[in-house]
Amino acid sequence: MKRPLHSLLALFVAFAVTVPVHAQETQQIEGIVAIVNDDPISFTDVRQRSRMLLLSLGGQEPTQEQVQQLTSQALDQLINEKLQLQEAAEYEVEVSDDDIANSLDNLARQSGLTREALFQSLAQAGISPESLQDQTRADIAWRRIMGGLYGSRIRISENQINDRLDQLRAASQTRQYQLGEIFLFAPDRTDRAQAYQAAQSIKQQIEAGAPFELAAQRFSSAPTAATGGDMGWVTLDDLDPARAEVIGAYEGAGMPVPITVDDGVYLMLVRARRDPVEQTSLVNLTRLIAEDGSESDLQGALDQIESCADIDSVAGANTNLRATVLEDLNVSQLGPEGQERIMATPVGGHTDIFAQSGGLAVMYVCDRTDGVEDLPRPDQIEDQLYSRQLNLVSDRSLRNLRREATIITR
Repeated sequence: MKRPLHSLLALFVAFAVTVPVHAQETQQIEGIVAIVNDDPISFTDVRQRSRMLLLSLGGQEPTQEQVQQLTSQALDQLINEKLQLQEAAEYEVEVSDDDIANSLDNLARQSGLTREALFQSLAQAGISPESLQDQTRADIAWRRIMGGLYGSRIRISENQINDRLDQLRAASQTRQYQLGEIFLFAPDRTDRAQAYQAAQSIKQQIEAGAPFELAAQRFSSAPTAATGGDMGWVTLDDLDPARAEVIGAYEGAGMPVPITVDDGVYLMLVRARRDPVEQTSLVNLTRLIAEDGSESDLQGALDQIESCADIDSVAGANTNLRATVLEDLNVSQLGPEGQERIMATPVGGHTDIFAQSGGLAVMYVCDRTDGVEDLPRPDQIEDQLYSRQLNLVSDRSLRNLRREATIITR
């Protein structure tokens, strides 16, 4: 069973995240703060993870409320990771050093860093790179377990895709909001009061410059945490009544006050809003480019091409020419100049020659469908529904593991 954190742990972490690193080197306090199915979690583990969470909020000196939230969140994450790695051992799922390195390379690139620079920034904050590597190992292992156990069982039917298309079609006719969310799970009243204070503190840090996406990844219990809290474009009908009321009344972009619901507290980010979507055009294009900027090669090809069916053969006869097919492209996704160029070209025709990536190019309009709705393709909807189902299964599986595990906290 899981008992409430002892106040000593919160005091220890407060000390650990505020005292300079060089001073801590002579003040190490070791011990076990939790045991998860016989696997220990040490004060050092919690201290390292708390520093990582603090760093994700910009590294500012934490308030007492933040210290409590950082401590609870750090321990909660570590408990989950112990359970995930125990499952990985049960199913003999291995995560190689190369797997971890590749994942950390991707994480570093998102912040405009190399993996070495990322490790250096962690070290400067008193965080051992092993702490991030352990977290990454558990995440990769868990995703593989969930994909292996349930990935093939999830079936997205044509009816589900059509139902979602109908929902999106109806939503496109009303005001939509581009939202982000951070959900702090708090099932009882006392926890909700603490979660509300924590949400206010996180809000202050984000407004001071901390990245919302990183805060969502570190703190949120919602399935959207994996994508930085991004909810995409939604309508008020997609939200629970409490959030719908607040978001509907909120003016402009930004974060309204934290919103309390039955099982926790939401911190919402309103990125943008848009009125009912106008109809648009879908086009099939073929771009023909002369890679060395030779206008004569490009003009020679134009003289030979009578229809889109001729493009590949003509381009294939000249190594300087390259043809690229772009299907079902939404004209609204192009810039104003591109929209004007494409809409002024008849089907079967080509645009004027224009500069493209250091060369010269023309664009053939091979097909165009006007008056269509700006909706995702069926395959995109299928991917979204699949990911959503797998995330729900993953969350449920982790909750079951926690319920069945022997977890002792001190």
